[in-house]
Amino acid sequence: MRKQFSPHTLTCALPSSLPMMLVVTLLAAGCTLAPDYKRPAAPVAASYPGGEAYASSVVAQAGAVAAVDLGWRDFLGDPQLQKLVELALLNNRDLRVAVLNVQASRAQYRIERAALFPTVSGTAGESRSRTPLLLTSSPTGYAAEYSVGMSAQWEIDFFGKVQSLKDQALYQYLATAQARKAAEILLVSEVANQYLTLRAADEQLKVTGATLQTAQESYRLAKVQFDTGTGSELDLREAETVIDQAQANYQAQIRSRAQAENALVLLVGQPLPADLPAPMALDDQKILSDIPAGLPSDLLTRRPDIIQAENTLRAANANIGAARAAFFPSITLTASGGSASPTLGGLFKAGSAAWSFAPNLTLPIFNAGSNEANLDLAHIQKNIAIAQYEKAIQTAFQEVADGLAARGTYDAQIQALERNTFATQRTLDLSTLRYKSGVDSYLTVLTAQTGLYSAQQSLITTRLNRLTSLVNLYAYLGGGWVQHTGDQPREADTPAQYVAPASGVKAGQAG
Repeated sequence: MRKQFSPHTLTCALPSSLPMMLVVTLLAAGCTLAPDYKRPAAPVAASYPGGEAYASSVVAQAGAVAAVDLGWRDFLGDPQLQKLVELALLNNRDLRVAVLNVQASRAQYRIERAALFPTVSGTAGESRSRTPLLLTSSPTGYAAEYSVGMSAQWEIDFFGKVQSLKDQALYQYLATAQARKAAEILLVSEVANQYLTLRAADEQLKVTGATLQTAQESYRLAKVQFDTGTGSELDLREAETVIDQAQANYQAQIRSRAQAENALVLLVGQPLPADLPAPMALDDQKILSDIPAGLPSDLLTRRPDIIQAENTLRAANANIGAARAAFFPSITLTASGGSASPTLGGLFKAGSAAWSFAPNLTLPIFNAGSNEANLDLAHIQKNIAIAQYEKAIQTAFQEVADGLAARGTYDAQIQALERNTFATQRTLDLSTLRYKSGVDSYLTVLTAQTGLYSAQQSLITTRLNRLTSLVNLYAYLGGGWVQHTGDQPREADTPAQYVAPASGVKAGQAG
């Protein structure tokens, strides 16, 4: 059975003592058939998960600044990275599109809002006609008419259709503004992560270069021993394979670094300037880790993607009001007034006044069920928006929980890898001494070299993952919107302005 709704769901209550014209005005301006909006319950736990993965997580110090209030310049301490983020916020094309989408949504909202008011137009016209003499009393059969005046048209929004469409456009605009804010926060984290990837590539090239140099020295020694008859060809060929593998790895890492730099250029939106500040090494990056996570409920006001999803839900809720109003009559008032005359000279003389008033009422009688289908569609779209809102909350909860698990485990993992790297370095040193002394074969050195190279690469990768996980956690908690800690957060649809710290000259305006 199809669900019905009652006209009494019109959400406005007016005292009976009000004058009729005031009642009409209030009805036209503020009534709507949209359901009362109620925020769905958050489908996540009241607190983030606990357990062994979170046991070593950094506990925020007393008075630690929340991510939403922590400026990205204070979170990212590398001067070169700060400059790249600044350039990306000014030049990134995806962010420009997001800004333009906000402007388009604002214009659409203004269009829908304008429908609440009468449209007034000035008119001026001239018409000429000829009628056969047999059909007119005019001696010539010619007639002319000149007119000038104004016309107005207004749809009285008794049942809130226009109001609901205006509300829908408003919430879509607010959702688009939050999408733009989310895009800016994401851009800050993407630039930081790509920059850290570039620094990790430099570290890997340094390690591979040192490994290649060591392998070449080992090969030289094996070649001398082979040439003098004190070493075997097997040792020589094993040393040669280490050089070949190191050279192959070096070329692959050169390629990866170039591609990482190209990806960073795309994010920044322009070629990297030659006068950038000197970069900081991966080990020297001072990215804050003691950011308080708060409660999952805080994400409802911190995460712009969640706010965007809720505004989309509100827009779908308002659309139900417009679909309901389509079942009721629409009343349009059309009026015009001015002057009309058969001659141009008599246009403004006495007796030339002309006016018309044409109220129009349209009542839907039969439309083959399209109104019912539109209402059903509006309800379905709202249910979809509810599911998307709940999924946005669940995704945010999972991302923050993953970030906390990373923060709770990476430090101990890096410490273990550092000890392992030190041990494998000592193993290589001792194996090399034993090989030079003729105690062991080169196979022992080869095994130690391979183990050290693998340990060094793993350590660099884990350090990179730790830093990128901190950057992501900062973004997951809503950080990256303000430039400096203590800045007044701007509205989601407000472009950012940045000032270069050294010169104090305005760098430009985002978007």
